[in-house]
Amino acid sequence: MISLRLYALILVAAAILAVAYFLLRRKPKTAEDLERERRAWLDRIGRITDGTVIDVQEMASTRERPSTLLIYQYDVAGVSYEASQDVTYLRQLINLHSCRLGLPTSVRYDPHNPGNSIVLSERWMGLRQ
Repeated sequence: MISLRLYALILVAAAILAVAYFLLRRKPKTAEDLERERRAWLDRIGRITDGTVIDVQEMASTRERPSTLLIYQYDVAGVSYEASQDVTYLRQLINLHSCRLGLPTSVRYDPHNPGNSIVLSERWMGLRQ
């Protein structure tokens, strides 16, 4: 009789733990969330240098709309970097038709990893119109 109560108590406790785990666990972050966090982090800690826009390209995507890439180059400590930033979700902040070859820009980069950089975020814009 006692063992049946013990098994029932263990079963109820396991069910409560399982429900709590599924309700309280962290949801996996989407690629857009990770990119937004990267932009915010570079916006806070990034150093600024001069750069140049090389090109703006629209890439076909499996999503509902094409991806827009802003391609730019910049120099840090004598090393030249060429990078691109997906500005699909920031299109409302800039006029992509005015982004032409050779447009001067400011680039925010990570001082510990200069290859990690942005030209545009929700709070900062390096493009010079």
